[in-house]
Amino acid sequence: MKQINIFGQEFAPDQENNKYSTKIEAPIYEPKNAKPHIFELYDKDKSQRLIREIENSNIPNEEKIFLIEASKRHIVFNYEKIADYYAHSNKEMQNLMEKSALVIIDFEKAIQLGYVRLCDEIRNQYMEEYGE
Repeated sequence: MKQINIFGQEFAPDQENNKYSTKIEAPIYEPKNAKPHIFELYDKDKSQRLIREIENSNIPNEEKIFLIEASKRHIVFNYEKIADYYAHSNKEMQNLMEKSALVIIDFEKAIQLGYVRLCDEIRNQYMEEYGE
């Protein structure tokens, strides 16, 4: 099989020395027996420190509002605990967690919600080329 690099030159990949597998398998998660406490799912320490600093600043209120919203991206999520929480939650909570992309259970649903659009395009291209 020949491929073309970004400069338009053809090359044949070295199959013998290829360290990477083309086999793609989704990980299978085994939930724990206990549902974690909701506050174990995330860590807001850095976000809260930034918010305190923003609130104590002398910048205009509109800028404070913007920076406070931006500070929320510093919240750290524990996805292993989130998966455990999901496994022990009711259907409504599970659905909302899926819509928030906290867990991806159904690949087709994730595509529909727009979370794996690029992955789907890559998968389709792979299937066209290799048909596996």
